[in-house]
Amino acid sequence: MAACAELRASWLPARLEQVVQRDRHTIALCLRTFEQRGWLTVSWHPQAARICIDTPPPKGADTFTFSQQLRHQLNGLALVAIEAIAPWERVLDLQFARRPGDPALWHLYVEIMGKYSNVVLTTAENQIVTVAHQVSAQQSSVRPVLTGQPYEFPPGLTDSVPSLDEPRDRWQERVALIPGPLKRNLLKAYRGLSSALVLRLISAAGLEPEQETESLTEAEWARLGDRWQAWLTALQTERFSPGWLPDGYTVLGWDDAIPAESVQALLSRYYTDELNRQVFSQLRHQLNQRLSNLLNKLYTKANDFQSRLTQSDDADRYRQQADLLMAHLHAWQPGLKVIELADFETGKPVKIALDPEKNAVQNAQALYKRHQKLRRSRLALEPLLTEAQAEIHYLEQVQVAVLQVEIYTAPEDLEALEEIREELVQQRYLDDPDQRYRQTAATTNFRRYHTPSGFEVLIGRNNHQNDQLISRTATDYDLWFHSQEIPGSHVLLRLPAGASPDDADLQFTADLAAYYSRATQSDQVPVIYTEPRYVFKPKGARPGTVIYKQEQVLWGQPQRAKQWLETSAHSTPIAPPEPVAR
Repeated sequence: MAACAELRASWLPARLEQVVQRDRHTIALCLRTFEQRGWLTVSWHPQAARICIDTPPPKGADTFTFSQQLRHQLNGLALVAIEAIAPWERVLDLQFARRPGDPALWHLYVEIMGKYSNVVLTTAENQIVTVAHQVSAQQSSVRPVLTGQPYEFPPGLTDSVPSLDEPRDRWQERVALIPGPLKRNLLKAYRGLSSALVLRLISAAGLEPEQETESLTEAEWARLGDRWQAWLTALQTERFSPGWLPDGYTVLGWDDAIPAESVQALLSRYYTDELNRQVFSQLRHQLNQRLSNLLNKLYTKANDFQSRLTQSDDADRYRQQADLLMAHLHAWQPGLKVIELADFETGKPVKIALDPEKNAVQNAQALYKRHQKLRRSRLALEPLLTEAQAEIHYLEQVQVAVLQVEIYTAPEDLEALEEIREELVQQRYLDDPDQRYRQTAATTNFRRYHTPSGFEVLIGRNNHQNDQLISRTATDYDLWFHSQEIPGSHVLLRLPAGASPDDADLQFTADLAAYYSRATQSDQVPVIYTEPRYVFKPKGARPGTVIYKQEQVLWGQPQRAKQWLETSAHSTPIAPPEPVAR
């Protein structure tokens, strides 16, 4: 009701200029009034059904049939009304006409009902033309929703309707009629109440949801009744106060809410954040699982190469045995399985295993062949092992970047993971059948901190940003930090011309470099630092790979950096993140 009241006040009437389907659960309607132009998001997402003014949809091909049908029928018409189909129902009727004042030609019914949410387009006679989610008779015998069928409103609820006209004692009697937990009794006594609203009412009155109705005092009933009346008054007068709560949002403006700009901005930011959090969790799990599988295979391959190289260390021993055998052909006798001969240099006895079916010369030739094979294998295995180790180092670097972001806190976290996914697609570690991810410029949303002296510290969130720190951001006055021989983020200490960092600044930056590395759980980590002019990216090297010289070493303490980060996070208020379209 708050969203609709604000839309009616600011966006009616409006001309519908464009319809774009963001994804399989969300459409965006481009509306233009005399004063403004914006995008109305209508979503039937099971966990994020909503209607609000939102950010413009991302550019790209829209191949959804539902949006094509909406465009065909509604483009150029005027949105003239947004009404609930009945009091206390969560279904909105968006009415479209040729111009304001004309009768409605089309009805777009938006059912905001959790996992049963839907969007239905009907004619003026309520004949269904298209529907976001078809509901067959097999899925619902009560209310099928199919193209070509008459649109039926959802079955009405039979519970009593909340009303300001209801006397306070009658309201208390209804809620306390059957003794039980306060939350359950409120939900059962009236229609139109959600669990979130009931919990907020109870909390604002200073009560507990599971508190028994029989145990409430008159003062407690009075406090709850005041909140009940305040809520109903806000609905009746359409005066809402959108604000942020520690665990969500409210439009009732109660004491602990941080005011928001508008209901539309509140809903857009909240649901964008929630959906980004879901995408972030899924993407992080996908990337981490893929990297773990790749690394496990590479570890096995590298161990196999190393084992075979160890065997090749015996090549010279086989040649020496063959020389001994050729020098003592007279000592061989048919049927021997082992022969013991004196070493040329030390004179110590050397046992040589023989094939009894071969003579001495044939056994010596077999030993010479084994010697040559092991020598050739070493020449072939050494570059293969080097390549496998380089690939392991690269993938460990990528994995560190993924593991550094454990939870979603801001859109930058999701953007960093998407850049990592794009990098892995480009490096052919991930498939991209739709060719959606193409090479783009790295973003500049580095992690940013300040040293005790106030110098800025920039930390790359992934390999693209690591490369950008060196290639575009660093100046000749800065200092570059990295954990020594350990995968981790590139760190840049920004210094003005002529400035000289204190030991505390260097140590602070080294602690951060150690923390944002694979050795984040260690007590001490060697960290190298040098000037950016001594850091080079080899031609054709993988993203994030550099070589350096003229370095100095500090011992970073990641646990100290962790403690500082936790302290600063708790002491600095964090505003809700700005929405980013997905």
